[in-house]
Amino acid sequence: MAPLVELEKNQGIAIVTINNPPMNVLSAQVTKELGQAFAEIAKDPDIIVAILTGAGEKAFMAGADIKEFPSLMDMETEELKLKNQKTHKVLNEIENLPKPTIAMLNGITFGGGCELSLACDLRIAEEHVKLGLPEVKLGLFPGGGGTQRLSRLVGPAKAKELMFLGDPIMAEEAQNIGLINQVAQQGQGMEMALTIARKMARYSLHPLRSIKLAVNQGIDKSLDQGLELEAGLFADIFRTEDVKEGVQAFLEKREPRFTHQ
Repeated sequence: MAPLVELEKNQGIAIVTINNPPMNVLSAQVTKELGQAFAEIAKDPDIIVAILTGAGEKAFMAGADIKEFPSLMDMETEELKLKNQKTHKVLNEIENLPKPTIAMLNGITFGGGCELSLACDLRIAEEHVKLGLPEVKLGLFPGGGGTQRLSRLVGPAKAKELMFLGDPIMAEEAQNIGLINQVAQQGQGMEMALTIARKMARYSLHPLRSIKLAVNQGIDKSLDQGLELEAGLFADIFRTEDVKEGVQAFLEKREPRFTHQ
């Protein structure tokens, strides 16, 4: 079976492309290969930032593979729950990747595609992109983390509205509610994502990883607990070679040469 997820690496940046035509749906194979690609990125010391996108111009990902759903209806409840948790495991691994991730939405981003994008740190959408969680129209509800990640990102009331109605929104509205970070002109999304990724790739991986960890873990803690987490990570940073290089470069008025050590 031909691969449905492609991985390209260049100058500290990984580009993961879902290539499952015509609409890049989230099939079992795509889920498995996404897990493999991001596991490889996690282990590669030369990769600092990852970009996730879809092949073609129609869709980032149009949702789950509905053709696989009939087989799910014959499963026992516990078996179905365990299968769903395997998808959660892959999305959690993307969310917790110790490197920044950018979802570049180049087309329809529905259902599982929207949920996949929510597992990334930043989201860039081209201006023609439609986003939504339409599961309710099939008698379903979001089962790929949408009920949890979306509400944390845009607030529970707005998240419920989007999921209760199931109607898509355009990229500009998605940016206005905080679902999208940046909107790019059609065909310019990857260049915008690469511009952001190249800037981050010039930095040391240590603070990037610490920022992500502090925000992701701190958001569910009390303020005091979050500050304790931040203080520990801040102390750890001062044990790295890169902080020495960064401070010395500042004093010498030159660009730092980070080695991620």
